[in-house]
Amino acid sequence: MKIKTKSKKVNKAWLNDHLTDPYVKLAQKEGYRARAAYKLKEIDEELRLLRPGQLVVDLGAAPGAWSQYVRRKFAPREAGGGGAAAGELNGTIIALDLLDFEPIEGVSFIQGDFRDDAVLGQLQEAVAGRPVDVVVSDMAPNLSGIEVSDAARISHLVELAVEFAQNHLRPEGALVCKVFHGSGYSQLVKLFKQTFRVVKPIKPKASRDKSSETFLVGVGLKRSD
Repeated sequence: MKIKTKSKKVNKAWLNDHLTDPYVKLAQKEGYRARAAYKLKEIDEELRLLRPGQLVVDLGAAPGAWSQYVRRKFAPREAGGGGAAAGELNGTIIALDLLDFEPIEGVSFIQGDFRDDAVLGQLQEAVAGRPVDVVVSDMAPNLSGIEVSDAARISHLVELAVEFAQNHLRPEGALVCKVFHGSGYSQLVKLFKQTFRVVKPIKPKASRDKSSETFLVGVGLKRSD
């Protein structure tokens, strides 16, 4: 009974935090599916990664807030100053996730596990040999609570995202990847520094203070010897 009471308290506290969260309220007001849109917005405004006309791949895309943000960045200025959630689109967005999500106009969606070679093949077909400008990854595994096991799962997804970026990014392209502080973090920073000319860790204000998540941004692929 004590466990159930504690669980209810935790759920109630989370719900209270969620309902009073300014980013949740802002997302509802501005039509984003999740507060996560503002994490990418902060990263983009700091580093100026996203511009109309680009090809962007969104990994771990559900429920679609990051694709929505990119889609609005790609709305032509003549169509009302940019930021349009529908209508003409200047750019290409390919989204992938294990979970389905409600379609977003102009966004191509692939449902499947990024770790599956067949699904990766579908993504490569969609890219069709075109150089990718930006890869954004909000992927995270289901966590077990066992630190070593969870760190390995997280690292594996990040390593796959880096490998995809190495194979498909244009030389000056960028990768934005969600990671977590803790076991394995320093190795992922090292991997980024081995792969990209510029590496910047960013903890957006929109990330909850209690969360260990941060984002690694790599810009400009190093030439492999």
